[in-house]
Amino acid sequence: MKRAVMTSLLTTAAMVALVFLASLALGPASAQSGNGVAKAASSGPAPRMPDGHPDLSGVWWPGHDLNPQTSSARYTEGAAARQSPVGPRSFGSLYQPWAMAKAKTLSDKDDPALHCIPSLMGPPPLAGNGLVGQIVQTPKLVVLLIETYHGFRVVPTDGRPHRDDVAPSYLGDSVGSWDGDALVVDTANFNDKNWVHHHGDVSFHSDALHMIERYRRVDADTLEVEVTLEDPKVLTGPWKAPKATLKLAPFDSVMGTVCENTETASLMEAAAKDNYGRKK
Repeated sequence: MKRAVMTSLLTTAAMVALVFLASLALGPASAQSGNGVAKAASSGPAPRMPDGHPDLSGVWWPGHDLNPQTSSARYTEGAAARQSPVGPRSFGSLYQPWAMAKAKTLSDKDDPALHCIPSLMGPPPLAGNGLVGQIVQTPKLVVLLIETYHGFRVVPTDGRPHRDDVAPSYLGDSVGSWDGDALVVDTANFNDKNWVHHHGDVSFHSDALHMIERYRRVDADTLEVEVTLEDPKVLTGPWKAPKATLKLAPFDSVMGTVCENTETASLMEAAAKDNYGRKK
């Protein structure tokens, strides 16, 4: 099946720039609702591996292609609201006082994604940037392929502990285990150079970040993902992301995409200074 152009094919830097530059000209817009994907009828039970565990393999997405033009408009709407990193139930709403004060000094132009640094949790599916992800499952490990940035995570499921011989990284070090039919992924050893979210959503974290994910294949066509983050250096308590419900895509592999356009960061910086000058 031929795929339409997806938003994930745009670089995150370019998308952040669209949001930022539009927010200079537009006032706050009302929040939109009804963006969820309607649940399709189940096509049957989840397939299983020879060892009896659910087989999570497949390409997972929101259930539809996105038009880059309409997607950029969606991110633009409410851009002013996203300038505040401490909205209800947001990651930033749990910042400790010092972190909340720091967050209020940051905005879209400070997003590390402008320099092609991948965020930890973009739009679903697999705790990474983009809108499309693929799972490859074997008896001893699960591989998570993230379309945007052409990223990947390797998650051993054979009982081994976290590695102690690797440097901290943007996506951390993961190990997996099974809790009934749910795959539980425990990730630590992050660096502090990226944000949790992108598109200008201020969400910095520390190197003490700890992430727990739960992947459950509800039926043949549906995958649920739950994520909980803890960061004792910057948060007052655990933060739980809204549950993501993904559909099995009608294609069998992710596409390779790259991030470039890093010059966008300087354009946004210049736009911010120009806007500040006009307000004085």
